Amino acid sequence: MSNKSSIADNFIIATCRSTRHADAIADDLTKKLKKLGISCPNPEGRPQCDWIIVDAGSIIVHLFRQEIRDLYSLEKLWEVSFDSSETKLA
Repeated sequence: MSNKSSIADNFIIATCRSTRHADAIADDLTKKLKKLGISCPNPEGRPQCDWIIVDAGSIIVHLFRQEIRDLYSLEKLWEVSFDSSETKLA
């Protein structure tokens, strides 16, 4: 993303099974980042939790429910493709 955006060097895009799953991942991720000394603001997208954004500075994590990920298609918006061998389910 560094050659496409000035807001972050990398995006992580993950599909979650439910809003509860997205919320739990955002909480866990925020706690782990703080333990590593990376402070990040409270995740955006609560309380709906259809799309949660965790801003870790040069890396922005997007946590989606499947329907919302399909709707917004960030990969197409940013003209990024993912090789299926690199794609992992959360």
